[in-house]
Amino acid sequence: MNNRRLLLVSANRFSVPYPVYPLGISYLKAYLNESMPSLKIDIFDFMTGSFDDYIKMLSEIKPDYTGISLRNIDDVNIYRQESFISHYRQIVKITRENSRSTVIVGGSGFSIYPRLLFETLEPDFAIHGEGELSLHKLLTAIENKHDYSSIEGLLYRDRDRIVFNERKSYFNTPMLSFDSSMLDYYWQNSGMLNIQTKRGCPYNCIYCTYPLIEGSRVRTIDPDRIVKTLTELKKSSNINYVFFTDSVFNINNNFNYKLAEKLIEANLDLKWGGYFNFANIDIRLLAKLKKAGLKHIEFGTESLSDRMLLNYRKPFTVADILSISAVCNDLGIDFAHFLILGGYGETESTLDETFENCKKIDRTVFFPFIGMRIYPGTRLHEIALQEKTIEPGDPLLEPVYYVSKNIDINSLKGKAIHTGKQWIFPDEDMSHAMMRMRKRNRKGPLWEYLVK
Repeated sequence: MNNRRLLLVSANRFSVPYPVYPLGISYLKAYLNESMPSLKIDIFDFMTGSFDDYIKMLSEIKPDYTGISLRNIDDVNIYRQESFISHYRQIVKITRENSRSTVIVGGSGFSIYPRLLFETLEPDFAIHGEGELSLHKLLTAIENKHDYSSIEGLLYRDRDRIVFNERKSYFNTPMLSFDSSMLDYYWQNSGMLNIQTKRGCPYNCIYCTYPLIEGSRVRTIDPDRIVKTLTELKKSSNINYVFFTDSVFNINNNFNYKLAEKLIEANLDLKWGGYFNFANIDIRLLAKLKKAGLKHIEFGTESLSDRMLLNYRKPFTVADILSISAVCNDLGIDFAHFLILGGYGETESTLDETFENCKKIDRTVFFPFIGMRIYPGTRLHEIALQEKTIEPGDPLLEPVYYVSKNIDINSLKGKAIHTGKQWIFPDEDMSHAMMRMRKRNRKGPLWEYLVK
């Protein structure tokens, strides 16, 4: 790979509620730097660079390969329904027009629609799911003119047909190093950096794409390696707030005990948050995590009605939600509840249950999504087909939502206001207030300043 050049592109421009550090390409770069040290790797980030900047970079570095990472398909906001596909098409088009680079597409957004997006964007290759091993094998095969047809997760064109290789195994030892050229922007504008401690999700919620993207088998990352990365971040850039982006942080309690011990031993004075659910919470562990720096939790609560939790296949009850919320308040851990209003099976009665039960939770913020974005390969997709909400041939690439016909969505905000609790709906623009707080060097998610 001497004198060969790879350009990794973060295509994401979506910054609500804040810009998210492009973690996927950083994992790729760290792995390839170690496994292919003679390969020169550059990064372009559309969050901070324009198309003119991109064209200039293509002209200057003349990459042999361009890997384009697609984080999201749309904004998952029923009020706006902004699709990002045209932006992705433009990136591929400009890459073709301004370089002779081999174009490879991947990322979490791509992995929801692998075959359809391959047809739509027309790259040379694409990778479904995690990319470290597959990209390494692909680049090696191309450079050595070897057969790449058996690489797991790979999509390519064989004459007139698209070949999509199933992924049967997963990578167990991801490594991460943050790109110094991007750190300042995300630290100043996001107030925290993100990092994984595990991949995969064993749950089967009816709407969720995590098992499609990462697989259902949970793989934990070496806690020593995690702490080493966090130590380097703190020492080199004084970054002291991170978010663990695991689909559900509290999946593996044995691992989380070990990670908590390592964080306590490192004595980093680090604050952090993560996504939790209520299915596997060990209260002693919560206390230890607090000692290890846990500052805030974002709960995937979805509903405060037991009937709706069953409909959504959530493995916990309203009693669990109320109990753990009280424990978090006792421990001084900030927390927010993310809900779905108007999803499968919702009625005015179940909505009333949610709004009534929210009054029983102190010091929190409620963030509702309205309806459920329908994705292929999910149980919700099957339900929508059975109920004729969508047609069998609908590719669902443009946003389509399942909204229960048994509720009046125009009444939701009024009901939320009457609870006396803090509800933030998706059409409420908090960006200016957040920007003012960021300028005052406030770190973390910032919703903790809104708790009631």
